[in-house]
Amino acid sequence: MNEDIIKLDTVEVYNKLFGLETLHPLVNVIDLSEATRFPKHLTINYGVYAVYLKETKCGDIRYGRQTYDYQEGTIVCFAPGQITETVLNDDIKPMAKGILFHPDLIKGTSLGQEIKSYTFFSYNSKEALHLSDEEKKNILDCLDKVKMELLHPIDKLSKRLISRNIQLLLDYCMRFYNRQFITRTEENKDILSKFETLLDDYFLNGKIQTEGLPSVKYFAERVFLSPNYFGDLIKKTTGKTPHDYIQNKIIDTSKELLLGTQKTVSQIADELGFQYPQHFNRVFKKNMGISPNEYRKIQTAR
Repeated sequence: MNEDIIKLDTVEVYNKLFGLETLHPLVNVIDLSEATRFPKHLTINYGVYAVYLKETKCGDIRYGRQTYDYQEGTIVCFAPGQITETVLNDDIKPMAKGILFHPDLIKGTSLGQEIKSYTFFSYNSKEALHLSDEEKKNILDCLDKVKMELLHPIDKLSKRLISRNIQLLLDYCMRFYNRQFITRTEENKDILSKFETLLDDYFLNGKIQTEGLPSVKYFAERVFLSPNYFGDLIKKTTGKTPHDYIQNKIIDTSKELLLGTQKTVSQIADELGFQYPQHFNRVFKKNMGISPNEYRKIQTAR
């Protein structure tokens, strides 16, 4: 990455980078066709939320170790704390629209309460959203409505209307991502199959003893997806979260050990990667409604 990292902690910093007008200190609808400056290579540490709709291929963007070819009609989103490196092509003027907004803008609003539910902010850039022409119109309409509010004199309703239109835009993104999950059914099934194989391997090859309880991040990395995208994909494909799969595997394995061995509950807890037997007891009871010892007694008495 470029050594000079730009800390994008205000909307104005972005506006100055591209020579754009600042209409509001906490939010701006951007249109790079209006930009007067075009940095060719920049690394940004985001302190604001950003949603970009690229209208032409204009370069590459790197988030973490992944590079995404920024094609026409894609949306990528970034949240505070994320760092990206962007390289713009020399021969093409960037054509992109989008919105940047500071976390302070949405404090005390419904969007502020729900912002964490928009998990696509933590997707990798290679997991960008690809839009149809009709979907692009919906996104651009939301941007236009926010822009109209920015041009309107500020009054008591300004913050509410701006945040609600941003939330509408994010809701559309959520809907379009759901559509994208559905249209990639075969690819998703392949990822699900890999996940199930990796999960079985984790238990069969003793990784649970050496590495502890498996995490969603562990499996996401091995199918080359971000944890949030991986979790959403599994949930949309099966109706269950990866955490559900992991919990079910733990419970199924613990049942086999409770009924097929003479091991104590503490020994089983240790074998399943639990640091404390009490934790295993809580997980088992939450899933089965009874403790491991009670389960063993009931089943062996039959």
